[in-house]
Amino acid sequence: MRQRFRDTEHLVRLALLFAAGTLVFVVARALLVPEGFGEYGHFRSGAMVDNQLREPVHAGREACRECHGDAAAALAAGGHAGVGCESCHGALGAHARSEGEVKPAELDAAALCSLCHARNVARPARQPQVDVAEHAEGAACTDCHEAHAPAL
Repeated sequence: MRQRFRDTEHLVRLALLFAAGTLVFVVARALLVPEGFGEYGHFRSGAMVDNQLREPVHAGREACRECHGDAAAALAAGGHAGVGCESCHGALGAHARSEGEVKPAELDAAALCSLCHARNVARPARQPQVDVAEHAEGAACTDCHEAHAPAL
C-alpha cells in the first residue's frame, strides 16, 4: 500500500502550485480590472462619464463658421466643400474656446495639399492630381490657388 502513494508529495506540491497561481490571478484581477468592467459586454460602465468630462479637441464646422463666415462661404462654394476645416487646420477646439487667444498652427501649403493632390494611381481619376515638383516648381500652392476654393 505504501508503494501506491509514494508520489503523493509531488501531487500535493503540484496542487499547491496550482492553488497559488489561481490565488495570484484572482488578486491581480481584483486589483487591475476597473470597477464596472463587463457590465455592458466588454465595456466599462464609467467610460461614458469619463469621456464627458474631457475637453473637446475638435470644434466642428459650425464653430469655425461663427467667426470665419467668409472662409466658410468660399469653402462651401469651392471644390473643397466636402472637406472639414479641421482636416487641414488640425484640431481647433482650444482655438474656438479661447476666442482668439490660442492661434492655429501655421500651415505648410505644399506639404498639406500634396497629401491629397500628389499624383497617385490609387486615387480616383476625378480627384485633381499633380506631379508636385513639376507643377509648383518650388512655389506654394496658395500662390496660385485659394485654399478654400482652389479653382484657378
